[in-house]
Amino acid sequence: MPVHIKRIYDEPEAGDGERILVDRLWPRGLSKEKAAFDEWMKDVAPTSALRKWFDHKPERWTEFQERYREELRGNPAVDALRDRVSAGAVTLLYGSRNREFNHAAVLADFLAEKR
Repeated sequence: MPVHIKRIYDEPEAGDGERILVDRLWPRGLSKEKAAFDEWMKDVAPTSALRKWFDHKPERWTEFQERYREELRGNPAVDALRDRVSAGAVTLLYGSRNREFNHAAVLADFLAEKR
């Protein structure tokens, strides 16, 4: 099944399927009433230490991907997310302003790979 990624601030669309917030922290400036998502899966987000180290610096992107993938390999919450993906369309939601260098892109690629 398809895995899409979107900023949580983007409007929901019919093709989004299940909308899952994959950030460890609540997105800035967004009320829970306005947030359009089905579940918040904090446990699949990068650890706080990795998130702080990366700090959305493009020069750290390659190493961030490697470190985050290593975290995902040992994370039991990823199996639960894979089950959701196999059941239907899923959109991973993130709060970062950077649409290119964000953890949801890494997570989507990781989920698309064969086990």
